[in-house]
Amino acid sequence: MSSKTFNIIIRFRMLSKRSVLLSCFSSFLFAALSAATTAEISNAQVQDTIPQSSVPAFDELALPSAVETSDSLAAGTDTTKKARPMFEAEIQYGAKDSVIFDRGKVHLYGDARVSYLDVELKAYYIELDIDSTLAFAEGYIDENGEEKGLPVFKDKSGEYTMRRMKYNFETEKAIIEHVVTTQGEGYVVSEWAKKNDDNSYFLKDGRYTTCDHLDHPHFYINMTKAKVIPGNKIVTGPAYLVVEDVKIFPLFIPFAFVPSTSSYSSGILMPSYGEESNRGFFLRDGGYYWAAGQYFDLSLTGDIYANGSWGLKTASNYRKRYKYSGAFNLQTITNVTSEKDLPDYSKSKDFSITWSHRQDAKANPNSSLSASVNYSTSSFDRNNVGSIINPEILAQNQKRSSISYTKRFPGSPFNLSVNLLHSQNSRDTSINLTIPDFTLTMSRIYPFKSKNKIGTKERWYETVSISYKGNFKNEVKTHERDLSFTAKSLSNDWRNGAKHSIPVSMNLKLLKYFTLTPSFNYNERWYLKSIRKSWDEEAQKVVVTDTVGGFQRAYDYSFGVGTSTKIYTYYRPIRALFGDKINVIRHVMTPSVSVGYTPNFTDPKYGYFDHLEYYDVRSDRIVKQDYSIYEGSIYGYPSSRESGSIGFNLGNTLEMKLKSDRDSTGFKKVAILEALNFSTSYNMLADEFALSRINMNGRTKIFGTNISFGAVFDPYALDSVQVSPTTKSVQRINSFEWSANNRLARLETANLSFGFNFGADTFKKKKSDDAGNQSDDQSNQLPEANPLDDPDALEEAVLPVLDVEPLEEGDEGYAKFEMPWNISVNYNMRVIPNTAKFDPVARKFDYKFTADVSLSGNVSLTKKWSINMSTGYNLERKEISHTNLSISRNLHCWNMNFNMVPFGAYKSFFFSIAINSTMLRDLKYEKRSHPRDNPNWF
Repeated sequence: MSSKTFNIIIRFRMLSKRSVLLSCFSSFLFAALSAATTAEISNAQVQDTIPQSSVPAFDELALPSAVETSDSLAAGTDTTKKARPMFEAEIQYGAKDSVIFDRGKVHLYGDARVSYLDVELKAYYIELDIDSTLAFAEGYIDENGEEKGLPVFKDKSGEYTMRRMKYNFETEKAIIEHVVTTQGEGYVVSEWAKKNDDNSYFLKDGRYTTCDHLDHPHFYINMTKAKVIPGNKIVTGPAYLVVEDVKIFPLFIPFAFVPSTSSYSSGILMPSYGEESNRGFFLRDGGYYWAAGQYFDLSLTGDIYANGSWGLKTASNYRKRYKYSGAFNLQTITNVTSEKDLPDYSKSKDFSITWSHRQDAKANPNSSLSASVNYSTSSFDRNNVGSIINPEILAQNQKRSSISYTKRFPGSPFNLSVNLLHSQNSRDTSINLTIPDFTLTMSRIYPFKSKNKIGTKERWYETVSISYKGNFKNEVKTHERDLSFTAKSLSNDWRNGAKHSIPVSMNLKLLKYFTLTPSFNYNERWYLKSIRKSWDEEAQKVVVTDTVGGFQRAYDYSFGVGTSTKIYTYYRPIRALFGDKINVIRHVMTPSVSVGYTPNFTDPKYGYFDHLEYYDVRSDRIVKQDYSIYEGSIYGYPSSRESGSIGFNLGNTLEMKLKSDRDSTGFKKVAILEALNFSTSYNMLADEFALSRINMNGRTKIFGTNISFGAVFDPYALDSVQVSPTTKSVQRINSFEWSANNRLARLETANLSFGFNFGADTFKKKKSDDAGNQSDDQSNQLPEANPLDDPDALEEAVLPVLDVEPLEEGDEGYAKFEMPWNISVNYNMRVIPNTAKFDPVARKFDYKFTADVSLSGNVSLTKKWSINMSTGYNLERKEISHTNLSISRNLHCWNMNFNMVPFGAYKSFFFSIAINSTMLRDLKYEKRSHPRDNPNWF
């Protein structure tokens, strides 16, 4: 019988007499025993099944007087005054090992379970008293001293684990020993608890913690008396903090309220506190959180300082499934320095707006809206305490924002995009704002291509393609203090206009190896104003004297033709010197030549240019000058010079083919030079400076490191030119370098950048195919046991006490030691001319080098220790850039962080030990110094 599981369903009708109830119970009991067809169960058989002393008698459970009441569990003792309990539904119970019926009681052993309505009880042992509607449950202790089969009680309020429990099905009350339940992000543990019929619990000496070491938590809040309403809140009387079994009596509270709702809800956000020597005592990030609904939330917080500084913040997250999601943050800070009437007194106001929005791809396949807004005053990051220890924010001088909407029109080649753009520089407070940037494009179409093509050869006119791009912009370039949206500013300071571009091209095959590409480009600009200039005799300079409003258009066009091909060169290294590892080296050159023609649009018939003639006293001559009436416009103006240019471009790649080590018959390609490009152009119709500057750029990879480089060469010489009777200026002259200085060209600028990462994984030895393999004889040999060592007992007895993880065994039987680390190094160098130093003999400027080296790294001493560092060095200024060091330690349910800026304007430190759970985020210790306290603060 012990090997079978019995599931007996007992149904009771609504009867009020005890005799009828007992009669029904006897009938069902007899039917169950008859159906089982088993022999009588003796006490000896039960003793063989259940561990000794694991199940005490039902009446042996001693309950504490603090929670024991006379009527807590008794369903009713006087049958003449009170009707017997009636069941409203069926009771289901069963066990894996055995079920014993004994005078109105059912004893269930081994994975026992009882369920009634929405109540379910599971344990190793359950005693069910049908007559009194009581149930008793507990687990047992195995031979290793571990508790097994502990009772698990589940109802509509949640799930609870306990050591022992006595439950009344009628009153829904219970007495519980050592209950454990999850409430929100934390756990509630109590040695004794009383359950009420409203599913609330009264606790004595309960513990609330977020540490999952429930038997021995690293910390907990000891609640002398408490009431737990599952899924809602925890209310406690006097409580104090216990850390590592040490009572922290100064952290004593007379009462507490802990929300434990499973769903997010509104509530007060407690502020953090601290002190700065400059701004005094403070309360930060205190306010209110509003759980507005399932689509968005909102938090309103504030900061206040003793010296009068203050700040306000609002943050919101929103999300609609399969539609969109985003976050919005707005902050304003008023910083007060020193005291009024003192020389160093100042008051600054800063604000910041960040907004991110993303549309789900499933929402609309033909249109999308996205936003990435990051705007703030230039001094916000410096004054915001949150960015002091963040080197990435401090090094961010440029901020950009964009709001984009795109629309695709199915079945047509047209696409529409609308953008709002912003960029600012926090050093010089310059700002560029574009509201809006409207673009309509038509993808390339082939108007003459036959839809019902006959034959395989394509006609030349079928390669003619045409596309369109229309753009409208309204932008301003100014400084923060001058930014304005008034009508006067929009008219005078903002630039706006529209541009239409229609390129037409075709592709032709020429002599089998060349591709010929004729093209025609038409551009038209629309403006709402133009300018007129005149000569200011008093200031001796050209000034704008008038702005003419009204719709105006300016068009231009150009012709061009280009061709390109590829040239392959192969080189086989000398086998005697290089062996047969290198199979072949291939050099691929991609030369291209283009010819373009642009007319001169200064002819008066176009009306794009005006003529200005004046007498310059400084040069003592009459100056004749043509200027464009669209000078300074957003899309420029048509060309003032006739141009017939030839463009040259040469691309190079170099790679070699090596024999593969893994495949004796295969090869692999290795790039020696991924790209090396040269480009320039020559204007055949120019009177001077016909040859443009020569541009060079390239990239390669050495030992896994990406290296990019570039340079600009000027083919024309420099010389001192007399610009006035008393002044000379160094200018380009219309003389080539090879004729003036015996140089092919003069280096103007150059740049080089590379970066590489290396770490513990970089230096790991590659395992060979037979490494670590042993012969069958060796693998079957077992090492001799050392009677003095017992690693299993050591792990079970010592490691849990020390809260450390067992050591992982390495390949050679020793403890596996790993310390992951990584270092990243980046180098950026630029060579620019020093215009203040001109060498008259070499006729060139001296060069000025500027270079930055940045270094960052991290190391994990153990799985719970982490160290991060970032720094840099500027070779031109010979100073160390912003340096940051951070150390963190995972303390299981706590976390320790130390951040330090050791020197510089942002010299500061920040130390904190805090609980990981957001529920108790204010239970922490912080110590910080602020960069404002430094003498060299900005």
